[in-house]
Amino acid sequence: MASGLVNMFRIPELRKRIVYTLCLLAAYRIGIFVSSPGVDRSLMQAHIKDTSGSGGGFLGLFNFFSGGALEQASVFALGIMPYVTSSIIMQLMTVVVPALERLQKEGEQGRRKINQYTRYGAMIVSVVQGVMLSQYLKSINVNGQSVVNADWASALGGIGFTIITILTLTTGTAFIMWLGERIQERGIGQGTSMIIFSGIVSGLPRAVYSTFIGVRQGTYSVLEMVALGGVIVTVIFAIVFIERGQRRIPVQYAKRIVGNKQYGGQATHLPLKVNTSGVIPPIFASSLLMFPATLASLAKQDDWAGPIQAALQPGTWLYTTLYVLMMIFFAFFYTAMVFNPVDVADNLKKFGGFVPGVRPGRETAEYIDHVLSRITFAGAVYLSGVCILPSMIQHAVSNRVPFYFGGTGLLIVVGVALDTAQQIEGHLITRHYDGFAGPDGPRIKGRARTLSSPVETVAADPSTQPA
Repeated sequence: MASGLVNMFRIPELRKRIVYTLCLLAAYRIGIFVSSPGVDRSLMQAHIKDTSGSGGGFLGLFNFFSGGALEQASVFALGIMPYVTSSIIMQLMTVVVPALERLQKEGEQGRRKINQYTRYGAMIVSVVQGVMLSQYLKSINVNGQSVVNADWASALGGIGFTIITILTLTTGTAFIMWLGERIQERGIGQGTSMIIFSGIVSGLPRAVYSTFIGVRQGTYSVLEMVALGGVIVTVIFAIVFIERGQRRIPVQYAKRIVGNKQYGGQATHLPLKVNTSGVIPPIFASSLLMFPATLASLAKQDDWAGPIQAALQPGTWLYTTLYVLMMIFFAFFYTAMVFNPVDVADNLKKFGGFVPGVRPGRETAEYIDHVLSRITFAGAVYLSGVCILPSMIQHAVSNRVPFYFGGTGLLIVVGVALDTAQQIEGHLITRHYDGFAGPDGPRIKGRARTLSSPVETVAADPSTQPA
């Protein structure tokens, strides 16, 4: 392990990528403490603390995914969520809009156009959420003091603060999107996931310290913390185990002679990931559930808004039910987006491969789809169990356990860490270095990538099969 860490910095290209990624993440974290004009940061922090308690509730969840930017009244308060929301909408539209579906099948050029449309959509979502957040800020009073400065609140007849807030928040979101794309192209890891990862990890030291103080002051008992620590270790073990889990479908390749070389003739397998969608379902589900709660919070004076806002608070039975159903839906939807059993079956047939006992072509596609559906359901159940675990623990100990130690946060942190470690290990192995686990250790298996699958690669390239 130690030699693997040292080897990372012996490769100039890999070293540049790691340093570049760390610099961009540092720029993001610095921007968290740049407050939006006209907002009193200290009053906003007090409001978030009073409203969300130990970090639970809608505001606590929103602040959690923004990396603490909301409580800082930062220009990055919207975080990367507008881009995530736009991505959800665009991926759903590619299924129902034929023009977008054709674009998606055009290869790299089509994907670039879809990404551009996604950016435009993110700007629209940012404007809408900026209007909502500016109105919400003007309605906050802490001990008789408004969070928004009086001069700013009355500027240009009351719309000046709204306009400035929309501009700053939209610009902040655009900058975060740019950071994510630069990390994706020139750094290490998946850009959007790395930004969310850095926001979660940055709050971990403070959460651990506040929990330690709570134990000393008697807020949390030692037994509760020991039990919580055991649950966290168990959940991390389960995440690593499931994320690396595969269902291997045996494949036999017929012997073929191409030129003077012989290909195939030996058995291999198609590795189907148990959780092909990774951390996408909980992120998408959380992003969608934030939207109606935000609308209800802005209209809290109305009679209809109060019950909606209360019902959609994290931890309620309605929120938990919708959260689980959305995660199951997005697990199947995203898996269907990135993996096509028909294409895999056609590639197998084209290159002389077949599943023993199953006819090539349509029956092979149906068999792969049947297996994939079963393991995807198991992966969706696993995601649901991990992500609703904090609510169950909080309810069991009278809502006194810090929300920060939630399953969603652990899932994102561990999943992104596995993906990043897999990319780094790929660089090391390509340049004839041992991986993190050494020459005799196992290889790190990350989640399936967005644009391709290891199954498609193995099925499509006969040269990967042993001669």
